[in-house]
Amino acid sequence: MFVIGITGGIGTGKTTVASIVKAVGIPVLDADQISHELTDKPSPTLDKIFAVFGEDLKNEAGTLDRSKMADLVFQNKRALDQLESIVHEDVMNFIISELNQARRTKTRVIALDVPIPVKHGFLDQSDLVWVVTCSREKRIQRLMRRGLSQEDAERRLAVQMTDEEYQAIADYVIDNNGSLEELYQKVRSRLKLELESRGIKLAGL
Repeated sequence: MFVIGITGGIGTGKTTVASIVKAVGIPVLDADQISHELTDKPSPTLDKIFAVFGEDLKNEAGTLDRSKMADLVFQNKRALDQLESIVHEDVMNFIISELNQARRTKTRVIALDVPIPVKHGFLDQSDLVWVVTCSREKRIQRLMRRGLSQEDAERRLAVQMTDEEYQAIADYVIDNNGSLEELYQKVRSRLKLELESRGIKLAGL
């Protein structure tokens, strides 16, 4: 089974790239979505988070108050690292389980959409790593369109991995400074090249 790992910092367009991959018929395991599923209801993952950060991060439903959590971790790199170590372990274990199931069902190609390229469950499971990049200015603009202030957007970028750190683990870098149509064509053409070189054909390409 051929595993494509897609990663990149916040606001680069990583999720858009993953959606293009999904649209041609490739299953995508979305780490952010899995993370939400693990923390949207009482779970061992939530228990670990509350044990480290305190019960005041619970909302009225007894699950995670994401706004409070974001306010904490995006002003404190150590807190962000702690949260990531808790959530990523459980997310990556889930992803590995899903990959093993896909292998059993003879899935030929699958993609991972993971914001932070940890070794266990992402780098060690990916046959090819795509890193999505774009300028800092565009990233801030995109985050502000999502409703963040410029200050909050810059704060979130400040605690992320640098472009150099991302690109150091890339097999292929996708520059997303252009239009959506340019990105669409770029992803599809690269995907076609990678799959055909491995004898994999998809009707959606």
